[in-house]
Amino acid sequence: MKEQSNSDVKLGRFLSLVLRHNPGAAGIALDEHGWADVKELLAGVNRTGRKMDMDTLERIVRDNNKKRYSFNEDHTKIRANQGHSIQVDVELTETEPPQYLYHGTASRFLPSIHAEGIRRMSRQHVHLSGDFETAMAVGRRHGVPVVITVDAQAMARDGVKFYRSENGVWLCEHVEPKYFQI
Repeated sequence: MKEQSNSDVKLGRFLSLVLRHNPGAAGIALDEHGWADVKELLAGVNRTGRKMDMDTLERIVRDNNKKRYSFNEDHTKIRANQGHSIQVDVELTETEPPQYLYHGTASRFLPSIHAEGIRRMSRQHVHLSGDFETAMAVGRRHGVPVVITVDAQAMARDGVKFYRSENGVWLCEHVEPKYFQI
């Protein structure tokens, strides 16, 4: 995977805004499963003064290091894999988690996390990583990083449902502090 150009990074951020949080920013709508019509998306992005064609969109999707987006089979629709703050059903399938999952955050959030658990905040799900390194990278984006190890198998035994998105992010509703491995 090659490094994305600065232009592609900026377009990718706008794409994330449109497909995860505010489709109106490009003057489009998402269906109930989060899919956007690709032709409408391209026209909408271009109406904002940004320049995006199908080749650029495919490159951004292909080269995105977090694999945030997916096309349907014939590339006529696109959606974000997870991370929505708007209500959509991305058709997740309940999946048995591994023994441990990891949550990367900033150390400044630890007091509230220890008191309230890991909450989904403005998103539809809590995001967990399958490996420590990825969680550490997520934590670095928010400040001094810290990784919380979560006993996902204990949560599943207690009835918590887990899902794994298209790009490998583990999702659940909430993680209570009793499941933290310290």
